[in-house]
Formats: sequence, C-alpha cells, structure tokens
Amino acid sequence: MGAASSLFPAATEADWRRAAEAALHGASLETLASQTADGIRIEPVYRPAEGPRALGRDGPWRVVARLDHPDPGEANAQALDDLANGADALQVVFSGALGAHGYGLRRFDPATLHKAFDGVRFDAGAHFELDLGRDGPRQALAFAALIERAGLKPADCAVSFGLDPFAASARGPFPADWTAQAAPHLESALALRTMGFGAPLMAADARSVHAAGGTPAQELAFALAAAINLLRLLEAAGAPPAEARALIAFRLAADADEFATLAKFRALRIAWSRIEDACGLEPRAAHVQAESAWRMMTARDPYVNVMRGAMAAFSAGLGGADSVSVLPHTLAVGLPDSLARRLARNAQLILLRESHLGFVADPAGGAGAFEAMTKALCERAWALFQDIEGEGGLPSALASGAFQGQVAVSAAALTRDIAMVRSPITGVSAHADLAEPRVEVALGAPEREALTPAEGALEPLRLAEPFERLRDRSDAIFQRTGSRPRVYLAALGPEPVHRGRVAFVREWLEAGGFEAVTDGQSATAEEAVERMNASGATLVCLCGDDKAYAAQAEAFAKAIKASGVKGLALAGRPGDHEAEWRAAGVDDFIFAGGDAVKALEGLYHRIGA
Repeated sequence: MGAASSLFPAATEADWRRAAEAALHGASLETLASQTADGIRIEPVYRPAEGPRALGRDGPWRVVARLDHPDPGEANAQALDDLANGADALQVVFSGALGAHGYGLRRFDPATLHKAFDGVRFDAGAHFELDLGRDGPRQALAFAALIERAGLKPADCAVSFGLDPFAASARGPFPADWTAQAAPHLESALALRTMGFGAPLMAADARSVHAAGGTPAQELAFALAAAINLLRLLEAAGAPPAEARALIAFRLAADADEFATLAKFRALRIAWSRIEDACGLEPRAAHVQAESAWRMMTARDPYVNVMRGAMAAFSAGLGGADSVSVLPHTLAVGLPDSLARRLARNAQLILLRESHLGFVADPAGGAGAFEAMTKALCERAWALFQDIEGEGGLPSALASGAFQGQVAVSAAALTRDIAMVRSPITGVSAHADLAEPRVEVALGAPEREALTPAEGALEPLRLAEPFERLRDRSDAIFQRTGSRPRVYLAALGPEPVHRGRVAFVREWLEAGGFEAVTDGQSATAEEAVERMNASGATLVCLCGDDKAYAAQAEAFAKAIKASGVKGLALAGRPGDHEAEWRAAGVDDFIFAGGDAVKALEGLYHRIGA
C-alpha cells in the first residue's frame, strides 16, 4: 500500500487551487463560484464536513409506477403489468390530482374501482399511494371500501391515502375559511384510522410549489408549514402528537439538478426532526415520497426525459426518499404507452438492482458540498417557514396570496433564465433536432383534460413550453408549405473567422424552429445577395468576427436590405457600431445572454407567421 501511494504525491488544497488557477489562465477561482435559485453560494471546492444525520429509510426505496389511465380497464392492465415487472408500489392517480397532468381515473364508484384493480392483491406486499383529485376525501374512502369489499384487513394493506387540505392552493383561490376546507379531509382521515388503516393518511404535499416555479427552500417551507398545520389539526381532533406525526407523509418533487435535489430531501428530514424536537417528540424517520418533476418535462426530444427521470430518481433515492415515482418520458406529449412506462420503471430498477444504490445509508453524508448545501437549505427553508408562521400559518399565507407571490417571483426569474438560455434545455433550447420523429403514445387514449387554474393558484408550468410553442409555429408552416422558415447565414471572412458564430446562430435558430442555410464565405456583398436569393430565405443573419464586421458589415447590410429581405440580423453584440449598423439595415442583434424567445418571436412576426 505504501509503495502504491508513493506514486501519487500528497496534494494540499493550496496545491489544488494553484493548479486550478493555472488552468484558468490566471483568472480567479471566484469565476467558478455560482449561486442557486435560493441565493446559496456554490463554492469551487469544499473540504470534507460532517453535518446532522437525517433519520431515513432502512434499505432500498420503493419503485412506484403510475396508474393514471382514465379507462379503468386500461388502468387495470397498467397495474398488473407494472407489478409483474418490478414495481413494488402503485401511485393511484385520480383526475384533477396534483400529479394527474390531464389524466387519471375520472370516476371512483365501486364498479370503476373494482374494474381498475381486478386481480390486484392489496395484501401481497405492494404499496399504494393515492394522488387524490378535487373530491379527495370521498375518493380515499371509496378506495378503503374497495379493500374492505375484498375481505381484507386494513392493517395488512400498505396505503398512503394522501389526504391534503392544501391541494386547493394549486387550483386557486385558496379559501379563506381553513376550517371548512380542512374538515372533510380530517373526517376522512379519522374514519380511515377507525377502520384500522395504518399510517400515513394525510400528506404535506409540496409538489405544486416546484411545479409553479418555486425554489427548493420555498418547497421545503411549504411542506413544513403544511405538516405543522396537519399536526395541529389532528391533535385538536384528539390524536396524540406522537401518533399524529405518524399519520403525515411528505411529498416532494425531484428534478435533474442532482446537487439541489439530493440536498433538499436530506434537508427535509433534518428540518422536520427539529420541529419534532420542538414539539417534545423524539425524532423518528419521516415518510417521504418523491415524484420526478413536471416542470422539467419536454414534449420535444422527449427521450432526454428518460435521463432526466433517472437523475431525479438517483437524487431523491440517495437523498433518502422512501418511494420514487418517475413520470414516463412521453407524458408531456400524451398518455404514455407501455414502452414509456417500462423505461420509467426500469431506470429505477437499474439504479437499485444493478448499481445497488439503495443499500447505502445517506451516501452524501460527510461530503462537503452536499453538507454545505443541506445546511444552507435548512436555514433558508426554516426562515421562510418562520415567516409563514408569523403570518398566521400556511392557510393565512395562501388565502392572502403572500406565498404564491413569492413563488411567482422565483418563477419569473427561472423562466427568464430559460428564455435567455442561461439554463439550456437539451433537445429544446440546446441541440434541437428539427427532423426529430414523433414519439408513440397510448393508442385510443382519451384527450388530456384541460384544467384552468383560477387567480391565486400555484399554477404549474413546463419550462420548455415557450420554445415548444415556437417549434409548433414552424411545424404549422411546414405542414402548409412543405418547408420550414429559413434564415440565410451570410458568412463574412474565411471559415476560421465565421465558424463560431455560424455554429452559435444555427443552434439558436433551430431552437425556434428555423432552418439555417449557409454555404461558406461570400467575398462581396453582391455575392451574398445572389446566394441568399438562391437559398429561398427571406431572413438573413450576418456571421463573422468583430474584425470582419468592422470591415464589411455596413456594406453587406446595405446590399442585403436593399434586396427586399424581410429581416436582417447580425450575430454578436454591436457595441459602439449599433447606430451605424442599424442605419445600414440591421434590424436585430443575436448574441448569448439575450432573450432568445422574444427575439425568435420577432423573426416570426417579420415573416408574418
């Protein structure tokens, strides 16, 4: 061991910093630091560190498959196939639920539920997580009645009923009368407890916060505030605190940001332990359920969603989630078919059965970066939680719209970063494929239900939608004319001079559905006009380096604009030349850091599409 280790000389942090600065050609390490949506600084390097250990599960997380087909017969086929092929839990999605996304069981009468669960053994070890809709209390009791009609003992069936009085915040407006809103959920929970069903019965579900564009700290604060209100509600109904806390499950979204997601799930358990301690309870492992995030799903190049879902499962699982549900990769396109469902299921099975990721307790523990992020998230979330409590609790914060307002600010910053491609979306705003094939979805599936949230709702968004709408416009033009809108890239200077900006503009245009046409350097402005006319493009973008622009941009712009094009852009920031080049005919400037969505919409406006 000594001989082998001598081959690798010991390196200190100072050595690492010197090597990093050399690689940065003298730039400061500060250039590698970044900041999260919660304002948490991410350092270039961290020392090993120890933080509070979160009480978590013992063994692998459960692989959850969605049962969300509106037709009960098809839903039954989904359930039997998933349980027979590796899933050990089902997420029973009802229409209008937070995780329904336009699908889910639309009826819950005895005949419908019997057909949907025909042949499913509720006492054979599988777990069931209910994602309830607008009539959640009645849906929960209907599911319980289904189990009773099967002659089974409730205590032998593992069901997380997911009763959530705060789900209305995702639909808006949140009612001012919290007592009336909570009463049916509480009554159903107490009835289920009387019937003999075990925990958990209620849910502190913060998925709506993430879906609406909230930050990790806002999502955690919502979950904590919801849980403490449920705890008070149950205690007022006579449930001892130690028993009441066991009746509550947490639900969080997991996205492809490994760093933030893993730390968020760790932080939830630590923060909840702090609340338990403040309530005079000995902390116990909270029941935490994860679902891959809706807002990161794309309808374009949806196969990338397979990787996003796998990363979300990886991060939530290693962060300590008890169960993980991965949205099938085609859900943003339509109701997923069996292949999409199998990929969502198998991504988790590979992580668990081939990579054995579920057999290490808190694998991020002691890693400086994760410990620092977990600690910072706990602090941010705790401060927001205290603010909510200071306003009279979550019901008051939601009824007044104060919390939704905070989330809206975060969502605006997030969508701005997406539009400016500061946060590129692979397959959508980066590396778009205009010739991508359409994916298959479930044949004969009902149309997606359109649910319009009211004012004051935590309205869900998908980050890719602004770019996808641009692509839809391109598709409409293609279907009508047989070709996509074209932009001719007039290259100034030899290939090494224009290569970088040609590549940048090509990808930028394709993200908006435009076909970029280029055929190398044009020696003169007249040649550029001739090539442009041959391309059939009605829009043009000049591409070169700053020296080429200084020498040729004005002449090229005048000639091209005089030819009658509908729009002329220049790739790059204009600097001191803006007035000069605009006077010559340049309409727009395309550069990194600009609002790409707005600029691409402007191109469609110029061609009248």
